[in-house]
Amino acid sequence: MAERFQSFGLATPPAARTMHADDAIALLKGGQARQASLLAYGNGRSYGDSCQNQAGAVIDMLPLNRIRGFNAETGLLEADAGALLADIIAHAAPYGFFPAVVPGTQFVTLGGAIANDVHGKNHHRRGTFGCHVESFALLRSDGRTYRCSAAENPRLFRATIGGLGLTGLILSASIRLMRVPSLDIVEKTTRFRDLGEYFDLAEAADQANEYAVAWIDQLARGRNSGRGLLFTGNHAEHGSHAASRAGAKFSVPVQPPFNVLNRPFLTAFNAAYWWKKGRAAVPRQVEYQGFFFPLDSVRDWNRLYGPKGLFQHQSVVPEEAARAVVPALLVAARQAGQGSFLTVLKRFGSISSPALLSFPRPGYTLTLDFPNRGAATLALLAELDRMAIAAGGAVNPYKDARMDASTFAASFPEWSKLEALRDPAFMSDFWVRTAGSIDAQRRRAEAAE
Repeated sequence: MAERFQSFGLATPPAARTMHADDAIALLKGGQARQASLLAYGNGRSYGDSCQNQAGAVIDMLPLNRIRGFNAETGLLEADAGALLADIIAHAAPYGFFPAVVPGTQFVTLGGAIANDVHGKNHHRRGTFGCHVESFALLRSDGRTYRCSAAENPRLFRATIGGLGLTGLILSASIRLMRVPSLDIVEKTTRFRDLGEYFDLAEAADQANEYAVAWIDQLARGRNSGRGLLFTGNHAEHGSHAASRAGAKFSVPVQPPFNVLNRPFLTAFNAAYWWKKGRAAVPRQVEYQGFFFPLDSVRDWNRLYGPKGLFQHQSVVPEEAARAVVPALLVAARQAGQGSFLTVLKRFGSISSPALLSFPRPGYTLTLDFPNRGAATLALLAELDRMAIAAGGAVNPYKDARMDASTFAASFPEWSKLEALRDPAFMSDFWVRTAGSIDAQRRRAEAAE
């Protein structure tokens, strides 16, 4: 059971205590949770410790998974917080609707998508997930359920979107889906020889397409350094309206005793991927799951990193700094001898989220996956943090398991506004490590005066 309540990166301890959603709701409604330490846990797709609470209990939200209603004219859907995006897609697809924003996996809960204000391949067109949240019901430790929207309890609304589950327990939410001609995607793959060529293509790709994302061959050297593939896509005018079965074709049934995704494997894999995928220069119609959720086809693929797990690092840097900083981040990883299995580069647009704390902001975002090799990996990640922050950027909290308090504060200077609205009965290991550390330093400084 403990394995079910791990983070997806597998580099942090699993939950020490768990609680069924019904029991947590009863505790909260009875006003008996004031001194508790609770945190909602969805489907465990966060990579770090934002979904962990070693000092208390995590609440299993998957049993709360009903889709409560759907308006096939407007695309407004209401569901319990534990409903998976896969189920929402399947429910709305026959009516010609699809979530306006989806992350890289469909196996996230509605509550988790709101709490992390997730983004997708179309931030330039649709912003973050929070931009499409109409309202939600939030249960707090004072025993009250708050209906939150832009007009009703707006401060809690803004704090809860992107609030990492710290403002209370999201029970259900209403979101607005977008109408699409079909679920299928017309995908085009464009090779670029280096990052300069990618940056020359990126803005035009965003303007012409609903979706755009680039894969980088992080291990390529010499004249191939910075090469990659730019994937663009739009919903096909004539395609399927039926959601395919949301299941894995393959699985990693056991965790190997060592990291399978080593440097020789990654070098060979990247070269093969570049050669095979890059041949498809002509647009082709593809099934939506392969375009949006390619890694969902392999269940428990994170186990391939071995018993120490992996760290994912995602940063965003302003557009004017990206041409210098993104290559420098990749060079730093190579010089540290670290190979990234999946290296993704995207351009964020200027659409603002309603969230008080939201990671996406105008610029370019780079995501890297590294096997956990202990101190050497942690040193690299700290250097990547430093470089991103020095450029005026930020580091993603729900992909993180180790950023320090100063990195967090520089990434989210308004963090104290969330702390002021945090429910006193809710806490996470991430918040203890970052905001809690800042508060502790402040108290020590005040005591010394």
